[in-house]
Amino acid sequence: MCARLFLLAVSFVSFVAGGRVWAAEVETADIVVYGGNSAGIIAAIEAKVDGKSVILIEPSNHLGGLTTGGLGATDIGNKQAIGGLAREFYHRVWKYYQNDAVWVHDQRDAYNAANPRYNRTDNTMWTFEPHVAMEIYQQMLAEAQVTPIMNERLERERGVKKDGARIVSIAMESGRTFAGRMFIDATYEGDLMASAGVSYHVGRESNHVYGETLNGVEPGQNTKSHRFEKPVDPYQKPGDPTSGLVWGIQVTSLPPSGSGDRLVQAYCFRLCTTDTVANRRAWPKPADYDEARYELLLRNFEAGDHRVPWAPLFMPNRKTDTNNNCAFSTDYIGGNYAYPDGSYAEREKIIADHRSYQQGLLWTLANHPRVPEKVRAEFQRLGLAKDEFTENDNWPTQLYVREARRMLGAYVMTEHHCRGKEVAEDSVGMGAYGMDSHNIQRYVTADGHVQNEGDVQVGVESPYPISYRSIVPKPHECENLLVPVCLSSSHIAYGSIRMEPVFMILGQSAAAAAAMAIDEKVAVQAVPYEKLRAQLLEKKQVLGIAKK
Repeated sequence: MCARLFLLAVSFVSFVAGGRVWAAEVETADIVVYGGNSAGIIAAIEAKVDGKSVILIEPSNHLGGLTTGGLGATDIGNKQAIGGLAREFYHRVWKYYQNDAVWVHDQRDAYNAANPRYNRTDNTMWTFEPHVAMEIYQQMLAEAQVTPIMNERLERERGVKKDGARIVSIAMESGRTFAGRMFIDATYEGDLMASAGVSYHVGRESNHVYGETLNGVEPGQNTKSHRFEKPVDPYQKPGDPTSGLVWGIQVTSLPPSGSGDRLVQAYCFRLCTTDTVANRRAWPKPADYDEARYELLLRNFEAGDHRVPWAPLFMPNRKTDTNNNCAFSTDYIGGNYAYPDGSYAEREKIIADHRSYQQGLLWTLANHPRVPEKVRAEFQRLGLAKDEFTENDNWPTQLYVREARRMLGAYVMTEHHCRGKEVAEDSVGMGAYGMDSHNIQRYVTADGHVQNEGDVQVGVESPYPISYRSIVPKPHECENLLVPVCLSSSHIAYGSIRMEPVFMILGQSAAAAAAMAIDEKVAVQAVPYEKLRAQLLEKKQVLGIAKK
């Protein structure tokens, strides 16, 4: 009865947006999930499993985030750390590819024999085509009777209505308004979290903030291959500092190693390419193509670095999940600094700029005479898959937002957790990937050459627990919000946590905790952990792995 009274009490609201006063009937549910990526989808399904009504809102026209957006090569480190609904997803991937009819451009046995992400012993598969992930998510949502609400963006300035430390309702730019007893921010950007007044951080903390060694400015001692290996002149007129820097270099010198900043690691699109001629299209040349953007790339080749600067991993049916690699590649270093706190218009401009940069890069690599012939041949051998992202001219809709805002909660995951030196006692999932940060900026070295900065690739010894307290805000800031994606973590620890399977896991745990908070009539910070733990284990979540 109390819940019904709560929902009826907010059946109408009014707010101002775009200079207009909106009055809207409130759509209500026990749990409102904002963000229809992997974390949000799994959270919505879990809410229904727990007997709660749920509303799932996706601000764009793309469902599934990176999992359906080109990232088909699952990164996790130790797949024993994946349980619950996340593992169910990867089982469904395996089940889908058991059908001989879906192998149109490939042979299943040959692919599986060569694919290290295929597991014959537990009926899971960890590589997949984008449209397959989309089909599976749509199937899972339909089975749970969850219909996502698409293209509804939060009115970030005045759309979050609170009563004390509780969110009452959230309004969209369209005027559509949603009320709930619990809210989950599953976005990559943390927009609901920020609009609700929850503290957060953008950029790298200095090493001294949490006593770490891998945070802050990182000039190169922990990087492997994403650097300039040959001396490349950084100036527009070689040898002349007064001529200005070549495009793509941000600074002439670095601050001290380990110092903090507001910069974020580079973004890119994870491309789905193919070498199947019948399904391959040539690289499009963007209308605003500017050769000057690729001068560093061309100089790097001329300096003798003939590495092929990308990393295509093959998915079924002769398609790839293609990522950044080497000194100058698909990562748009320096192009995303304004993204985390940017307005929707600013973000759209950044996304369009990333698309233009990456399309121009690939066209250059396939066609420019200053690119070595063997490298050009590689980029002519593959092209965009015609049967993927057909609604977006075969280009991924989802930009790979590797990191944006990170909540400042009561408990912060750090490098110490990744290294096993500190252990969270209230686990709601496991991290297992190495501490991985992509490059953040380019600079001029003391000897007058260009170099990349920010790349860190340091492994973890074993999977480690992620704290429940790291996905909930401080109690005085908000007591009915959970944040499974932009969780409370240092930059370098987030580099390990920020994997799609982990977001699925944390999304499920967040929804289970939200349902328990409703049943127990408590704030999310007061959910009885031992009771939550028992429930998560029943759901086959992995909360700990014994060290060998």
